[in-house]
This record gives sequence, structure tokens and C-alpha cells, in this order.
Amino acid sequence: MPSTPRGLLPGQSTKTADFVNYQEGAVVSREIVKKPTGNVTLFAFDEGQGLSEHTAPFDALVQVLEGEAEIVISGQPHLLRGGEMILMPAGQPHALKAVQRFKMLLTMIRSD
Repeated sequence: MPSTPRGLLPGQSTKTADFVNYQEGAVVSREIVKKPTGNVTLFAFDEGQGLSEHTAPFDALVQVLEGEAEIVISGQPHLLRGGEMILMPAGQPHALKAVQRFKMLLTMIRSD
């Protein structure tokens, strides 16, 4: 099988959720676009896996592609399923946990 470049090539078409694969007991990420002004990253979370509470200096848009995730923002839990999205505001503590395996697209724009 030919190796796949880490990011998305200009003009390349792909099914978004297929661009990152699940791994048992792990969180997998794949950077799609990285620029000084922001980045786009795909994540695949195995059931029960997550990211502990943290903050980011810029707003981050999470689009859940498939599965189900609990996203806690400033102590308030939100249950998201495939096809739903949420904005995590800059400077607000947030955490993510896979209620069941899920994939998400994270877009962060580095701007005030």
C-alpha cells in the first residue's frame, strides 16, 4: 500500500472520516492543514479515551463526524453526535471524552 502524505494535498479529494483511523485504547490525530494563521486537525478517539481539561488561546470549532462525544466547556457538559458541532471559546477550560468511538474535525483560527 502506498504511503499517504500527512496532510491533504491541494486538489485532493477524500472522505473526511476516512483520513484518520481508530486505534484501540488511543487518541489518533492527523494534521490536515497547518498555517501561521490556523490549523485543521482530524482526531479519532477510541471509546473511553479523551483529552483532559485545558484551555486554548483561540476559539476552536469541533465538528463531530461520527460517533458520540461528551465535550465539557467551563464545567457544562455537551453531548454531541455525528453531524453536530460546537464552538469552544478561547480561554475557557474544556475537555473531551469518547462516549463511544468518535471522529472529529478541529479547526483553530489564530486571530483575535
